[in-house]
Amino acid sequence: MMTFVLNSLARLHKEEEGQGLVEYMLIIALVAFGAVAGMGTLASYLNQAFSAIGSLVNKYIS
Repeated sequence: MMTFVLNSLARLHKEEEGQGLVEYMLIIALVAFGAVAGMGTLASYLNQAFSAIGSLVNKYIS
């Protein structure tokens, strides 16, 4: 599968029309990498927020 992708990228690189497509693919890959890298931090903050809300609700229920 990886060789197919690399061959497709090489074929697109040889053609002038494919040059823009390769650049857009690289930008999308960079954005996706940034999103995945930030998910751990975001998940941690969401976990803390829901824990705080849960403890407040629990305090009023009991």
